[in-house]
Amino acid sequence: MARRKPTSLKDDKKTSIKSSFNALVYIPRFFKEIWRVNKRLFLLSAFCRLLGALFPVIILWIGKLIIDEIILQISLDAPDYTLLWTYVAAEFTLVILSDLVSRAISLTDGLLGDEYNITSSVTIIKKTNQINISLLEDSEFYDKLERARTQTTGRVGLMSNVLGQAQSTISIATLVAGLIYFEPYLIILLVLSIIPSFINEVRFSQQQYSLARSWTSERRELDYLRFIGANDKTAKEIKLFGLTDFVVDRFRNLSEEYYQLNKTLAIKRSALGFLFNVLGSLSYYGAYVFIIYRVLSGAITLGELTFLSGSFNRLMRNLQDFFSKFTRISESALYLKDYFDFIDISVASKVKEDVPLPKHITKGFEFKDVRFAYPNSETEILKGITFNLKAGEKLAFVGQNGAGKTTLIKLLLRFYEPTSGEILLDGININRFNIAEYQEYFGVIFQDFFRYEFTVKENIAIGKIAELENQNKIENAAELSLANEVVSELKHGYDQQLGKRFANGQELSGGQWQKVALARAYMKNAEVMILDEPTSALDARAESDVFGRFIGLTEGKTSIIISHRFSTVRQADRILVLENGKVLEIGTHQELMKNQTLYSELFTLQAEGYQ
Repeated sequence: MARRKPTSLKDDKKTSIKSSFNALVYIPRFFKEIWRVNKRLFLLSAFCRLLGALFPVIILWIGKLIIDEIILQISLDAPDYTLLWTYVAAEFTLVILSDLVSRAISLTDGLLGDEYNITSSVTIIKKTNQINISLLEDSEFYDKLERARTQTTGRVGLMSNVLGQAQSTISIATLVAGLIYFEPYLIILLVLSIIPSFINEVRFSQQQYSLARSWTSERRELDYLRFIGANDKTAKEIKLFGLTDFVVDRFRNLSEEYYQLNKTLAIKRSALGFLFNVLGSLSYYGAYVFIIYRVLSGAITLGELTFLSGSFNRLMRNLQDFFSKFTRISESALYLKDYFDFIDISVASKVKEDVPLPKHITKGFEFKDVRFAYPNSETEILKGITFNLKAGEKLAFVGQNGAGKTTLIKLLLRFYEPTSGEILLDGININRFNIAEYQEYFGVIFQDFFRYEFTVKENIAIGKIAELENQNKIENAAELSLANEVVSELKHGYDQQLGKRFANGQELSGGQWQKVALARAYMKNAEVMILDEPTSALDARAESDVFGRFIGLTEGKTSIIISHRFSTVRQADRILVLENGKVLEIGTHQELMKNQTLYSELFTLQAEGYQ
């Protein structure tokens, strides 16, 4: 099936019956993905379903032969029951085999579904890393992402329903053909024993509950990994710190562990369920043999056990199930559409050839008449921004909330592209560089940094995840950010689980979290350091210490600082003042104080607050 490119984010705003039917075209592609996940399991499931579709009509046919043989033998003066008992044994064997095949179908569907669950979740996490943040922050698109991400179970159910529908179609066709050919008139259908089935259902429910209860924490961790791997809140750090493989590996390892446990329990459950049903079938056929003896002895009349009654009953149930499944399939296919629309999003670069990045910045960055409005908005956030960030310079961004400070950072990091104008690095438009290599240039701590509920060690190593096992580097980064003071108070030190989501976790204060997050910036020896309100939760002394260290450690490095605290801002080489999306003034602290404009006014107001 050809890849379908998504058209508009508003395509699925309204759902109709027609759209439900149209979504069915995604099912062939869906099964191509399942085929790639595990070909052997898929073929085994398909083969079992083919057998399962044929067994009902074969069993009914042998039932007819049994009745015919009984009638024949009754009419004979010297009856021979050898063929009759052969038919009974054959039907008993087929019923046992039919149950075995049915359980094999459930088992293969469950295992195949679990494997597809893992594969599709990994695909979504990796795809999210490739998608532009501007798209992730679009509300309508994010709704689609959420549906694609959270409907994994629904896709597995869809697989079983579609395969079951194919099985039902074959079964219905054979039953219809048999009815047309034989046209029998017997109407009584013996009912199979329900007690073994009841026991089996109870055991199934118990085992499912036991597995779900014992793995509650682990399943929540898997949900958490899916969350941080595919959502707008973590996308910035996932991209910049190159965490996709780390999250994927952690998710895959835990998923595989759960899969193996579930596989063992599923096999055990199917085997025990099969034995219980054998006991039920033995009880049923014990009664069946007794009834035959009663018929042969003339104590009771022959029951109307006919091919017609059996076929009619099965056909009615199969048709009800067929239409019920069709409704569920058409509804589930809409979620399948969301999944493939998400996977098919084009992430191709606009630049055919990437220009090599300079090993070291020589001139710096230049914003030339940069204008920007967020997607689907006519309001400009930036209105003709022009300024230089010199190589090795520490530049502070100052302005009231909504002035455009963080938006400038997003454009510099290529999370968005300017509506007009351009941003240059050493005279070259930054869009000409490979985006992944370009973003490696930066060490960033955002104002809304994410609190990963991992261990302290993992939280710090996120700044350069390849150095996860470099304990010396992690401890050095912690010392530079003052996070070592936090670690010293934790029971398990760097191995302490953070947050309250998981067992033995410990929550940190806002200031403690910021120190841990700051350590990430020191893990990465980046060409450009950006701190976006990095110390808002720190006390004055800690803030002064953190920035004193930052100034010293970034000597000769290009740096950007965003802060509302002017005691921090004044340490920068120059200060860029933004107002209503425009550059109001730029210069050193002393120069801006002489201007007697916004910076001078805000600085004076803040200074008076400390007096």
